Amino acid sequence: MSMPVPGSAWPPPHMAAVYREMRRDAMWYAGDPDRLAALADRRETGVRDGRSRIRRLGRHEQPADYPRKKERRLHVPLPGDIATKSANLLFADMPTITAPTEGTNTFLGDALETMHLHELLLGAAEQAAALSGIFLRLTWDRDIVPDRPIPTTVQPDNAIPEYAFGVMRAVTFWRELDGGDTQTVYRHLERHEPGRIEHALYEGTPDNLGRAVPLTEHTDTAGLIGSLGPDGVSVETGIRMLTAVYVPNMTPNRLHRSSPYGRSDYGAPIHDQFAALDDVWTSWLRDIRLARARLVVPDGFLTSMGPGQGAAWDDDREVYSGLNMPPNENGGLTLAQFNIRVDEHQRTAEALTRKAVESAGYSAQSFGLEGGGQAITATEVDARDEDSTVTTKKKAGYWRSRLPDFLLAYQLLAVQQFGARVAPERPAVEFRLDAAESEQSKATTLELYARAGAVSTATKVKYRSPDMLDEDVDAEVAAILAETGAGAPDPGDTYPL
Repeated sequence: MSMPVPGSAWPPPHMAAVYREMRRDAMWYAGDPDRLAALADRRETGVRDGRSRIRRLGRHEQPADYPRKKERRLHVPLPGDIATKSANLLFADMPTITAPTEGTNTFLGDALETMHLHELLLGAAEQAAALSGIFLRLTWDRDIVPDRPIPTTVQPDNAIPEYAFGVMRAVTFWRELDGGDTQTVYRHLERHEPGRIEHALYEGTPDNLGRAVPLTEHTDTAGLIGSLGPDGVSVETGIRMLTAVYVPNMTPNRLHRSSPYGRSDYGAPIHDQFAALDDVWTSWLRDIRLARARLVVPDGFLTSMGPGQGAAWDDDREVYSGLNMPPNENGGLTLAQFNIRVDEHQRTAEALTRKAVESAGYSAQSFGLEGGGQAITATEVDARDEDSTVTTKKKAGYWRSRLPDFLLAYQLLAVQQFGARVAPERPAVEFRLDAAESEQSKATTLELYARAGAVSTATKVKYRSPDMLDEDVDAEVAAILAETGAGAPDPGDTYPL
């Protein structure tokens, strides 16, 4: 398969349903209040995607001219918090990346610093949690970065992958460019396949790819001409590997079981729980707004604003002249002030939040919903964080298998396109998912292992300080053995019988 045929429907029909789910997840992740308010209005009025649906039970139809007051909704950014928590659990600490030989290891160490891989991975993991996965892409521009490839990310709703036997053999990235009117859309397509990257520019409409036009027709693609080959549309990478990899967030995709894409953290699905949580906080805010003290006063208490200007009551005024007040209770003044249902709203909001994060695969403890401030043991902390730990380990497995391929392609491209002097090797990636383990928990674990005689002194030191170099570990082991006397020679060895 090559570039799409001009005049094709867009997005491609086989991707339309997947894109639609991704964009709904993206809407909750972005937390745009206007789009979420419009979604809430559709839920309330019974209109969904241009089709009517059954209204809520007990809700009566109002006349068309019935005065409506737009509700001020409050959005709780829980979807964004879930995505951020996922990325933090995975990449708060940079994973250890090591190559088999020292020279390649040194090259990778320098490259990881210059490509800012840690911040790239943090952003990629957060977007993957929300949108079901992320593409890592390699490209280059010698005018911007003259001496190395440039790693970037592409969100999955801007990609069309091609698979064979579960292996991605090509992928086409696309983006809409500025400059068209409401009926004209320019799209830049970039197809990656082994050994080759091809570019194309199309002029179409919002729902049709349209006709292929030269890359020089748009300023965003005209600059590519100088880096392309003789055909003017493609460039040879010089390597047999694909210059892009896909990292799923979690698998399988429950809504599209035949799709190679992963599933979002919101794919339980938990969109209704997000909406319900916003409803609860909006109701709570309404209680606060309605609880403002209001005075109901007789007409005679109002101050005239002049002929034709009506009358008003100044509730900030402190001194009044004598008023001809009727001898009834409160002198004719009525205080209207409603209660704020704090406990009911708080318990409901916490219950919805707990259920949403647990459906997403995380522990309530990770979102501050356990403990209540009282002291707990390290064992209790680990037990309460178990779901988050399991989910993070599952996600780390996808990154552990895909990230080495991406880094190997980076080395190969650096050699072929920039003349880097390195022997490309597939590195090993190890996540430090125990980085948050408390010192007390580590000590308890080591004590149990030592009591069972199942661990060496060197292993205990390495477990305690995983960043320690091997020579430092040997020195620490020697010091421990000397102080404890465990390393002293057996007298029977020195003076044999």
